[in-house]
Amino acid sequence: MKKLMILFLLSLCLALPQNLWCKSDSDPTSEQLQTAIALPKPDTSGGKPLMEVLRLRKSTRSFSNAPVSEHELSNLLWAAWGINRPTTGHHTVPTSQNEQNVQVYVALENGVWLYDSVAHGLKLMLTEDTRAKFGGSPVTLLFAAEDGHYASGMHVGSIYQNAGLYCASAGLNNVVKRTGANALDGLLKLPEGYRIFIIQSVGWPR
Repeated sequence: MKKLMILFLLSLCLALPQNLWCKSDSDPTSEQLQTAIALPKPDTSGGKPLMEVLRLRKSTRSFSNAPVSEHELSNLLWAAWGINRPTTGHHTVPTSQNEQNVQVYVALENGVWLYDSVAHGLKLMLTEDTRAKFGGSPVTLLFAAEDGHYASGMHVGSIYQNAGLYCASAGLNNVVKRTGANALDGLLKLPEGYRIFIIQSVGWPR
């Protein structure tokens, strides 16, 4: 009797459309979901001269809807918190006693990602498009560090300054702001004792 029941259920499953009881081969699975992105190699030899970049650096809250390419994102993240001395693991910005106790997240159309400076890639943290929570710019960087650490503010400030200088060199608009820093509280999992100190919205001029 059990064999007859199993055969009946199998035949019923095969007879029904695939989007009902039987899972389609095209349905996304946890294995198929892209949870890591390898960024292109950053261009570390170009850009405008330093003094010109300092002259051009400014905050601008207006952005077009034009996407920021993976190559531009790669350069931006490397400038902000990339590793410029691979043999020692040191970053483009200094940290007190080389503690490196900072995390950089990036909000994109396809989710919120953690920047992995060692691999120079992105790790998926949230699948939602949260950019509207930060004003709607194509890219927003979120800077997390240890809450209460004496140097966290200095570390974060060094990072967003580097990002801002890269934006000035590349012709991107950017603005650093506290508004929206708490927008992902309870949603984005941070290391224990960390919090988002400030955010930086980035995009092309209108």
